[in-house]
Amino acid sequence: MTSPRFEPFQDRLSRDIRNELSAALPPALAQNDLTQVQTVADHYLQQDLAAPYVVYIKTRLAGYAEALKIISRTDAGGALAKALVFWDLGLFFEVHEILEQAWHGAQDAEKEILQALIRAAGFYIKGEYGYFEAGAKMAGRAVAALEKNRQACTGFALDRLLESLRNLDHVPPKLLPQSLAH
Repeated sequence: MTSPRFEPFQDRLSRDIRNELSAALPPALAQNDLTQVQTVADHYLQQDLAAPYVVYIKTRLAGYAEALKIISRTDAGGALAKALVFWDLGLFFEVHEILEQAWHGAQDAEKEILQALIRAAGFYIKGEYGYFEAGAKMAGRAVAALEKNRQACTGFALDRLLESLRNLDHVPPKLLPQSLAH
C-alpha cells in the first residue's frame, strides 16, 4: 500500500484542507489575526491525519504567520501587495484566493493583470503537483495578458515573471521589490 500524499487535485481531504484554510485567510488578513485560520487548522489537527496532511497544515500556518508579519512591517495594504508577499513565500493557492477576490471588483487593465497573475500562480500550483501540460496553458495565457498590459504592471518584477513563465520554469521568481522583501 502506498503512503498518502497531499494532492488536492486527486484527494478530497487534501482539497478540503487547502480550501478551508485559504477561505479563512481573507478575514484573517483584514483583521491581522490568524484565529479563524487556527480554528480550521485545529479542526483537522485533532483528527488522526497522515503526516503529509499535518505537514501541509503546519507549513501553511507558519507561512501565514510570516506573511502577516511582513504585511504589517511593510504596510502592504492592497490585494496585489498582500498577494505578492504570499507569492514570495511560495503560497500560490493563497495568491490565487487573494487576487480572485480583488478581480471581481476590478475593471479593464487591472482586471486583466489580476487574472494573469492568478493564472501565473496556477502555473506554479499545477507544476507543484506534476500537471505540467495544464500549467503550460495557464502560463501562456498569463504571458499574453501581462504583455498586453505591460505599462500598467507596476509594483512587481514583471520581467522576471515573464521570463519564468515563457521558459516554463517551475522555480518561481521573487516578485516583491527589494525594499519590501522579507
